[in-house]
Amino acid sequence: MSDHAFQLLAICVYLAGMLAIGYFAFRQTSDLDDYMLAGRGLRPGVAALSAGASDMSGWLLMGLPGAIYASGLVESWIAIGLTIGAWLNWKFVAPRLRSYTEVAQNAITIPSFFEKRLKDNSHILRISASVVVLVFFTFYVSSGMVAAGKFFESSFGWHYMAGMATVAVVTLTYTLFGGFLGATLTDVAQGLLMFAALVAVPIVAVFRTGGIGTTVDRMRDVNPDALNLFTGFGEGNNLVWALGIFSTAAWGLGYFGQPHIIVRFMALRTPQDARAGRRIGIGWMVLTALGAICTALIGLAYFSDKPASALEDPETVFLLLSQIFFHPFIAGLVLAAVLAAIMSTISSQLIVSSSALVEDLYNIVGRETTARKQVILGRSGVLVIAVIAFLIALNRDSSVLQLVSFAWAGFGAAFGPLVLLSLYWRGLTAPGAIAGLAVATVTVFVWGKTAALHDHMYEIVPAFLLNIIVAVIVSRLTARENSRIDDEFALMEEQVSAKADARA
Repeated sequence: MSDHAFQLLAICVYLAGMLAIGYFAFRQTSDLDDYMLAGRGLRPGVAALSAGASDMSGWLLMGLPGAIYASGLVESWIAIGLTIGAWLNWKFVAPRLRSYTEVAQNAITIPSFFEKRLKDNSHILRISASVVVLVFFTFYVSSGMVAAGKFFESSFGWHYMAGMATVAVVTLTYTLFGGFLGATLTDVAQGLLMFAALVAVPIVAVFRTGGIGTTVDRMRDVNPDALNLFTGFGEGNNLVWALGIFSTAAWGLGYFGQPHIIVRFMALRTPQDARAGRRIGIGWMVLTALGAICTALIGLAYFSDKPASALEDPETVFLLLSQIFFHPFIAGLVLAAVLAAIMSTISSQLIVSSSALVEDLYNIVGRETTARKQVILGRSGVLVIAVIAFLIALNRDSSVLQLVSFAWAGFGAAFGPLVLLSLYWRGLTAPGAIAGLAVATVTVFVWGKTAALHDHMYEIVPAFLLNIIVAVIVSRLTARENSRIDDEFALMEEQVSAKADARA
């Protein structure tokens, strides 16, 4: 068999495994709560690996190694900021959100949680939040399909459309029928595959390059600042230097508002499971990020004496090293890890988009429906979003990285402050949340599209701060006594502080 044949065999084995998991999840799904939240029965390890895999996407295996290969360790500030943000998210958001979403009339989506938490009978907040979800995630899913098409095109010489269609069909199939459980279980498998690849490649590569000492010397010969964490941020200007680091690390602020990540918190068995989930999730994140960083630096040393044509695109350094150092079938599994990163994010985003379409838009204006019909509607929502995203992805020149950055800022700034205020401040009101959401969304659009502003500070920072300020001011102006809100808030705090749970 040729190398490509072995690699395609590995990809086929991986895709078949994802479909098998989707079928298993399909047999476990009976109502909308199962379809959207797996019946709130996720174990902490499953939730942690699922959150990590759906979060990182192809950025971890291609984008981060490529950036570090090109510029050095200074590009790792994004990873540092994301790791800190993820830890804070698990620590301060996960347990309270798990409890409060159940206390607040069993909310199963972020928009429905906002409405039920703040007792907004007008539905304005819920509808507005749902529109934000649909707009950003439709393009987010599309960016994943674009990445998939380019992956098969560059790795196997397939036509762009063929690669994109293959990933779209397989991901849509297991998500359509398996729902949240299917997406979550496949995320776990994909997360483990990504972990194995990111640990194995740098370990093997450093020995093949001549050991740690030789590798460090060779990478410094190519780039003397390769291991400098602070170079490049406004030489000689401490203010510009500090702002540059802060702006880059500010990606971590986005975690508090990413629906496809924090929905995993809502699906935990108990609030107390968040502690174990935090340890597993952050451990996975730190090790995989270190693996990606080490792969890039080792690649810098390995290709130092090779012709420029050996590595034309820095983002392929991880893929090339795996193909050079491993048997073609194992290299195919490493390629499958990249595909897994892309597919895990697509599936999670499809589920959240579907829930916004069905639970937060259809159900608040439609008539009462049976559990079976709600599941059918949920699957229809997945199909609709996937088809629209596929049509957008037909334009292969779409800017994937810019779109992901923009959407991350949009969700983080629009939802993050409202999630934190909802969980830690009784005084938040529906008008305050609506005003904060609107201001943050507009700020992200304006700031993100103004080069003079965007180049100096990531748009999530000003939008996040303005959301908090506006939400607090408007809430104080519109405050009203509501004993039901006070009772639910107190019950949430009581559940979170409990040392044990009957289900533990």
